[in-house]
Amino acid sequence: MQYKQLGNTGLLVSQLCLGTMTFSSGQGIYKHIGNVGQELGDTLVKASLDAGINFFDTADVYSGGESESTLGRAFKNLGVPRTAYVLATKGYSRMGPGRNDVGASRGHLMDAVHASLRRLGTDHIDLYQIHATDTVTPIEETLRALDDLVTQGKVRYIGVSNWAAWRIATALGISNAKNHARFATVQAYYSVAGRDLERELVPLMQHEKLGLMVWSPLAGGLLSGRFSRNNRNPEGSRRSDFDFPIVDKARAWDVLDVLAPIAHAHECSVARIALAWLLSRDVVTSVIVGAKRLDQLIDNLEATRIELSRDEIAAIDAVSALPPEYPGWMLDTQGADRLGPVDLWTGATAS
Repeated sequence: MQYKQLGNTGLLVSQLCLGTMTFSSGQGIYKHIGNVGQELGDTLVKASLDAGINFFDTADVYSGGESESTLGRAFKNLGVPRTAYVLATKGYSRMGPGRNDVGASRGHLMDAVHASLRRLGTDHIDLYQIHATDTVTPIEETLRALDDLVTQGKVRYIGVSNWAAWRIATALGISNAKNHARFATVQAYYSVAGRDLERELVPLMQHEKLGLMVWSPLAGGLLSGRFSRNNRNPEGSRRSDFDFPIVDKARAWDVLDVLAPIAHAHECSVARIALAWLLSRDVVTSVIVGAKRLDQLIDNLEATRIELSRDEIAAIDAVSALPPEYPGWMLDTQGADRLGPVDLWTGATAS
């Protein structure tokens, strides 16, 4: 297991992070995602720790708080020192029937953090993330509340999930101007079947030194190895019942056509190759893996041992590349002569 800086902070986190959305009684929408009770939760947390994972991610909304409670009890049951793991959770989502039981307002965030601390059984959250975009609350209010939580010691670092690049840039500008705690991370969907964040979010993260936490690295199971061009709806698959996240299926089948022989060459699952590709991306800080069974987790952990060759990475890059989109292709065209000398007669960049 390798470790990376969490954004531009001094905190080191494992390249794989155990996501605990599956820690649930399996009710409502979560019946499609997982039904991991306390005993299995303890087993998954122990296996993660034994493999070198020190990073764990949850959210208050996962099964109405059950995920946080199960994760907190697992650490207690296993006798894990608080300094031995980095704990991340998220707030924003509806946690009650009231008008103000949702959002990124100061009122809701203060209530949400206190409730998460209680469920997790800890006195501080290492990374607290705003889970979604609040179109009502001013960004300044959200950032001031987060800064106060950091000052109070209840939260040590802050991050954001599922925000547009322009909104993150705006927030960073406000934080810099007002000397507030600054977002350290972005948690976003990224997979070899869905590389959309490379258009705007990746350049922003690289420029601002933000850490990237990847959710759904296997595209909701599409890259697990159970799906293929000739088996598009395998029986018993979560994705067959809950088609999320959104993926361009035509491109996904092309990607799987390339991943399968590479997996065969490495004598491993397609899932491991999909994870190994993500781990090879410089922008990625940690890949969040979730599991409903111990064997799933063990298979994912083995992705850290896969070393893809340059040719293999090039083949995966080529088949999964995003189609050209404005203004990206115009930026490339107009910026070409900044890369080296050009032929003044033809305008072509010299080789």
